[in-house]
Amino acid sequence: MSLTSHLLNTSAKLSLVPKSHLFSFSSHFAPHSFRRIPVISRAFSTLTTRVSLSSQDSKSAMGGEAPDAGMDAVQRRLMFEDECILVDENDRVVGHDTKYNCHLMEKIEKENLLHRAFSVFLFNSKYELLLQQRSATKVTFPLVWTNTCCSHPLYRESELIDEDSLGVRNAAQRKLLDELGIPAEDVPVDQFTPLGRMLYKAPSDGKWGEHELDYLLFIVRDVNVHPNPDEVADIKYVNQDQLKELLRKADAGEEGLKLSPWFRLVVDNFLFKWWDHVEKGTLKEAADMKTIHKLT
Repeated sequence: MSLTSHLLNTSAKLSLVPKSHLFSFSSHFAPHSFRRIPVISRAFSTLTTRVSLSSQDSKSAMGGEAPDAGMDAVQRRLMFEDECILVDENDRVVGHDTKYNCHLMEKIEKENLLHRAFSVFLFNSKYELLLQQRSATKVTFPLVWTNTCCSHPLYRESELIDEDSLGVRNAAQRKLLDELGIPAEDVPVDQFTPLGRMLYKAPSDGKWGEHELDYLLFIVRDVNVHPNPDEVADIKYVNQDQLKELLRKADAGEEGLKLSPWFRLVVDNFLFKWWDHVEKGTLKEAADMKTIHKLT
């Protein structure tokens, strides 16, 4: 029996196990073991994704190495499972496509694929901004420093809600947990302040890139952070002066330090004046969700 057939057969058998047995099994976990369950779920999801993609990969392998064979398994799963929201330049939903297709520069250029995104800027009670360095396994812009969390609302009901940018705020809460281990209760959805939207395009390495309509979300909260190494290489809190020193080093090419293009656009166009509003407690006065800033 092939590996694929064996896995599918095993999955079918598992589906016949009474739910009561499954609940009984979970009840035997000690409280301190509960946080391990998502890891098991992630591993199983990765495995089943590989099975679903095996036909495609095998077909490609007949002519040689499978496409993107060197891609990290977790990133590969996300690239094929996640469906981004396609929009036009006025932010109207026009469809959806895989994260993989949405980040191929060839498709971006030929089909003008534009997807919805968000960038979270999280400040603590000292008004320091949390930055992250993207992991080395990220497909686009690996190891660059950027704002707290950058990702995409997905094509699902809870993240398609346009009213008060609720879908994007739901997605931001989800990704802060996925990437930084920040519990949902630490970042309530109603505490995010959408300040603006920007549209930009940025190549990463020739093959990959970004073409996004990006929602800029600010939040001031003291949070518990437990970075996911699949997503994040490092984190740091910075004040305004420390960020300016980081910018100087990046501009001078010191220490190999690089910043993500979307973060640099926000820094150069908005961040410091918005940061002043953060410290004054007048953040909502800075909000402008009617304008879509087209930046390069």
